[in-house]
Amino acid sequence: MITRRSTLLALPALAMMAMGSPALAQDKPYIALVSKGFQHQFWQAVKTGAEQAAEEFGVRITFEGPDNETMVDRQIDMLAAALANKPAAIGFAALDSQAAIPLLRQASDAGVPVIAFDSGVDSDIPATTATTDNLAAAALAADKMAEMLGGKGKVAVVAHDQTSRTGIDRRDGFLNRMAEAHPDIEVVTVQYGQGDHLQSTEVTKAILTANPDLGGIFGTNEGSAIGVVNGVRETGAENIVVIGYDSGTAQKQAINDGLMAGAITQNPIGIGYETVKAAVAAINGEELPNIIDTGFYWYDKATMDDPQIAAVLYD
Repeated sequence: MITRRSTLLALPALAMMAMGSPALAQDKPYIALVSKGFQHQFWQAVKTGAEQAAEEFGVRITFEGPDNETMVDRQIDMLAAALANKPAAIGFAALDSQAAIPLLRQASDAGVPVIAFDSGVDSDIPATTATTDNLAAAALAADKMAEMLGGKGKVAVVAHDQTSRTGIDRRDGFLNRMAEAHPDIEVVTVQYGQGDHLQSTEVTKAILTANPDLGGIFGTNEGSAIGVVNGVRETGAENIVVIGYDSGTAQKQAINDGLMAGAITQNPIGIGYETVKAAVAAINGEELPNIIDTGFYWYDKATMDDPQIAAVLYD
């Protein structure tokens, strides 16, 4: 069970355990974490949670990811290099839900437990996955969008990718909920900006040009959501309901400025903490659940300062 102190309070980042003396480092189990990227504040918050758990459980960790979330090959190289260092366990957030399976199978065959985090893989290799219920979270985003549009109109989705588990589930959670519960809202297009705010800006501008009667846009991660806000601003489009996903300074500012109606926040510190905690348990031979649900919340201008919400938002 995660304590509120450990997972919800965004404490300053702890020093990496690897910075200790070589003798001390060698005495501690080594857990390698390979994330989907480093450019978003979300991943820095995940790293903070992982470092908190590393200190608490007396393990050494490394945390790395490619420069952006399009670099699947680079991430695979990082995973291979991490496995070559013979970790006691590995945490992996997949950019592609299938591409890493051969390497993860090698790890499993060598007795190295695999913990998936944020974005799982299409395999039973991981001992568990520490993640948000992205289908449910995106369904909530759809409900909020429908509510703000009065139950009718046209909307679009700017998604970060169609290869990761998070990209697929957030897209499908939104689309399925709209189809099932809000039949008078039409999703006119789903476009992909690769989680990059510049690319997502251009995608958004193209969507708005092609659909002048659009009522709302859902951006499925931090970079997507900021790109949507920028695209709406640059085109001068009015009365567009923008709903985002994740947190960060730019999204919070957009909500305060009235450019974004609200967003879904995950618990990134909790994701990092639970990943390392689960890795320690797996090293010790403990049974783990298939999924560790780290939770999500809707937030908007009226609720951002609520203590429960503020604790899981990150800057």
